[in-house]
Amino acid sequence: MPIDNMRRHMLLAGAASMLGTPAFAQGKPITIIVPYSPGGTADLSTRVIAQFAAPSVGSPMVVDNRTGGGGLIGWGLASRAAPDGNTLLTVELAYAIAAGLLPNMPFDPLKAFSQITTAVKVPHVLVVNPNVPAKTVQEFIALAKAQPGKLNYGSGGNGTNTHLAGELFKSVTGTDIVHVPYKGAGAVLADLMGNQVQALITAVPTALSHIRSGKLRALMVTGAQRNALLPDVPSAKEAGIPAMDIDYWVGLGAPAGTPQPVIDKLGKAINAALAQPEARKKFAEMGLTVVGSTPEQATQFVHSEIQRWSAVIKQAGIKPE
Repeated sequence: MPIDNMRRHMLLAGAASMLGTPAFAQGKPITIIVPYSPGGTADLSTRVIAQFAAPSVGSPMVVDNRTGGGGLIGWGLASRAAPDGNTLLTVELAYAIAAGLLPNMPFDPLKAFSQITTAVKVPHVLVVNPNVPAKTVQEFIALAKAQPGKLNYGSGGNGTNTHLAGELFKSVTGTDIVHVPYKGAGAVLADLMGNQVQALITAVPTALSHIRSGKLRALMVTGAQRNALLPDVPSAKEAGIPAMDIDYWVGLGAPAGTPQPVIDKLGKAINAALAQPEARKKFAEMGLTVVGSTPEQATQFVHSEIQRWSAVIKQAGIKPE
């Protein structure tokens, strides 16, 4: 091939490569699939991420709520999307739980997505009805052991984070507390405040207003440190059960096969946005702490969460509904 023609082909190849760069370099919208309805912690967190990250990424970021199947509809849709950086997925705690709970998922949960970042996290809190005669976690454990099978804990449904957290608590404390599943957090809270169930372990934002109003008593936050929104409530470590270090977390992933340079650039841009004081303030008001991990750290974390909750599910003999 003549040298001039070779140079021309090289220039054309370079131009084609530039045109094939990720959407955030072209200003095209990036869709973030949230596999839940609007208004929940995953949805609200994603919208804040999109708001602050869009300028850093250089493209509009559009939240697309795809509900159904406890997350399966959205996860499946995202797993089949083109791996070009145009479609991202909100990955959170329920995804890690589902990986151990649902044996026949239509994709491999360990391989279907390339993790971009773990964006934010928030601990859970153990709350009880104020009529429960226990002012501390240790008193609650003693009460449960003195009355095996007499106390109930509620959850948002079989296989949810509130269910798994309750089963982990029973496992590490050796207590016999009866699980009562509900269809969503709102129903649990209503019966908890009515003393139909006595306890609940849920993400801090879910119970915060009821704790502050005195309708629920907080015994412990599930973290190594106290939570800034509940400074008087001891941590799991302080309560003597460090194994109850449980966070609700929200991150972003992309379909497997998305080029690593795309993942890396998205991760750096999003994490830079999350580091902004206004973004941190916004999340703090929601009770969330910014993490901003690298793709490698996020991948390791998601895999470790899948392994952790798979073990809890197996030990408790939990089956999908």
